[in-house]
Amino acid sequence: MPSNKTLPLRLLLIAALVVVALVAWRMGLVDQLNLETLKARQADLSAWTQAHWGLALAGFFVLYVVVTAVSIPGAAILTLAAGALFGLVTGTVLVSFASTIGATLAFLSARFVLRDSLEARYGERLKNINAGVKRDGGFYLFTLRLVPVFPFFVINLLSGLTALPVRTFYWVSQMGMLPGTIAYVFAGTQLAQIESASDVLSPGLIGAFVLLGVLPLLMRKLVQWLQARKVYAGYSKPRHFDYNLIVIGAGSAGLVSAYIGSAVKAKVALIEKHKMGGDCLNTGCVPSKALIRSARLLAEARDSAHYGIARMDAQFDFAQVMERVANVVRKVEPHDSVERYTELGVDVIHGSAQLVSPWEVDVDGRRLSARSIILASGARPLVPAIPGLDQVSYLTSDSLWDLRQLPRRLVVLGGGPIGCELTQSFARFGSQVTVVEMAPRLLPREDADAAEHVRSRFAAEGVTVASAHKALRVERDGDGDGGRLICEHNGHEVSFAFDKLLLALGRRANSEGFGLQKLGVVIRGNGTIDADALLRTNFPNIFVCGDATGPFQFTHVAAHQAWYAAVNALLAPWWSFKVDYRVIPWATFTDPEVARVGLSEDEAAQRGIAVEVTRYGIDDLDRAIADGSDSGFVKVLTAPGKDRILGATIVGAHAGDLLAELVMAMKYGIGLNKLLGTIHIYPTLTEANKYAAGVWKRAHAPQGTLRLAERFFRWRRGRQ
Repeated sequence: MPSNKTLPLRLLLIAALVVVALVAWRMGLVDQLNLETLKARQADLSAWTQAHWGLALAGFFVLYVVVTAVSIPGAAILTLAAGALFGLVTGTVLVSFASTIGATLAFLSARFVLRDSLEARYGERLKNINAGVKRDGGFYLFTLRLVPVFPFFVINLLSGLTALPVRTFYWVSQMGMLPGTIAYVFAGTQLAQIESASDVLSPGLIGAFVLLGVLPLLMRKLVQWLQARKVYAGYSKPRHFDYNLIVIGAGSAGLVSAYIGSAVKAKVALIEKHKMGGDCLNTGCVPSKALIRSARLLAEARDSAHYGIARMDAQFDFAQVMERVANVVRKVEPHDSVERYTELGVDVIHGSAQLVSPWEVDVDGRRLSARSIILASGARPLVPAIPGLDQVSYLTSDSLWDLRQLPRRLVVLGGGPIGCELTQSFARFGSQVTVVEMAPRLLPREDADAAEHVRSRFAAEGVTVASAHKALRVERDGDGDGGRLICEHNGHEVSFAFDKLLLALGRRANSEGFGLQKLGVVIRGNGTIDADALLRTNFPNIFVCGDATGPFQFTHVAAHQAWYAAVNALLAPWWSFKVDYRVIPWATFTDPEVARVGLSEDEAAQRGIAVEVTRYGIDDLDRAIADGSDSGFVKVLTAPGKDRILGATIVGAHAGDLLAELVMAMKYGIGLNKLLGTIHIYPTLTEANKYAAGVWKRAHAPQGTLRLAERFFRWRRGRQ
């Protein structure tokens, strides 16, 4: 809020701006600033300018400053007029200084007068500009001036809300707007020559419009060249390279990147300091799904009466279960092995990589060079700074797989996908499990109804769900691994005893320890490596994909990104593709599974997006009833009155598999009408998607047509 001392001045300035805007409107200035008026009055204006040269210069200068300062539309027309009236050189000088002074006045008015209203209106755009100014200072403003992402008046106003110095704003604006000013003034000089229709095809005028058309492309190339000079300053590019591509990290993202490079016969080096396959193979997707399968088999045996079998005895040894998990990993290992990738032509190098220049990597004393580098360093379990945590031998999704003795009491800190999957598995093996989540519910990224299905199943299976509990500290009990997790809930302290504590709070990108900070690669505040839409870091030849950059930390998204990173790295600067995040699916493999793609119902409400929600209960599905898995639902979000799918959530058995049809439908614009018209095998679970489409269709049945049909068939029966 403004202080009492500055409030009168701010009110005075606001009043002055309002008066100027009203005067401009009353005089019809806004209506006059168009190309038709300029051409219609061109001869009169030119004659008056020649007769009153000094007055014309001064008047035009003041007018341009006012228009720019008050952000009145029409600066582009005035720039054309400058060329038409004053010529290329004089017009350019006149506009360059007038536009910069006016922009600076708008900048100052935003900073001292309009701050609150501008922040409310342009908050999202301001975040981007603030981040750019913080990262690159005046150079970021320079790029916006050369290749405007937003209109110039928006840049003027929003820049005033940043920490950019006034002096920097002035000279950067003058330099950045100069190329565009020259182009428009030159176009104005050519417009001044039009006397008849044949003049439209004059070489000069055609050249002016060509210049205006190619200017953004030329400026973009200039910005890229300037950025490259800036970021590569102090480094010498090798004349020859050992490889076309060096990939750091042999997880999902790195393996796919190396595979693509080798498939097109590029020379590729793949560097891994730990295990091939990364987290997904060794500590993530593969072992967790093997564990879930064993746990589900136990649950089905205990619930045999549900299937008409009075009793099934299931005896197991937890150590044997964990050995099976290890065997599953070993069985999948050849897919990601050194031998396989060597056969593909990839040089697989075991060691720790250090970036020593934008093109060079040191691997335990061996220096390698490549035209492009891909960072696929993955992520690791997030370990929070909780007092006392270092006093107990806690588990993470990395260290969990060494367990051979089932913990009697297990506390899982984190109710997201990883925490929920492991919570249910250990509960089914016989542990007394408590899952602690700081958010009001489990699976905070999913809709409330989906999360409730999981919570209800957990409760039925004896799991204690402690949502809305914030972890405060850990207290150790005796000499063993046991202890107590102390949490805050509704203003009171609550404790949960454990023999083992499992941390499942998400994952943190691996961005430290291999030279990124020293080289100057930009790291975001959350620890992920910054990248643009082409998956380039701030060094155009260094790319990043997978968990190291996000925004989605899933194996399938890492592989998806890897295609873009590899292709862009190999074909730049001639060819490049922006990564496509439009349709990203994911699933949580609890029982029931929760799978989702696109917009959720909760997100639509939060973002104010109008949607139509169609819901089909799987308890109505024949195959689900036969399988004894008739619980859950298919929920599809569509645009109101249309069958275009905006998002979908499925809760139930094999939800991750069922979602694939809806993912494809979203990807390729297949609506619910076509989904309904597609034959699905009976009886299968995939019929749930068709029946959901049927629910939508019934809600949109043409009632008027149906009433006419009823009357027609009544007439056919011979009834009046």
